[in-house]
Amino acid sequence: MFNSDFERLSYFYEKKWVSDVQLKLYVQFGTITPAQYKVITGKDYKA
Repeated sequence: MFNSDFERLSYFYEKKWVSDVQLKLYVQFGTITPAQYKVITGKDYKA
């Protein structure tokens, strides 16, 4: 269904299945980039 972690997390965020805090962890783990975090949430990534 999803071609990448970015697509999956974008979908989950839209459905409110993941929060900003959870997405920050995905950035810290290297699953998504800070730029992708901004695309998903509309907010700048701050560690």
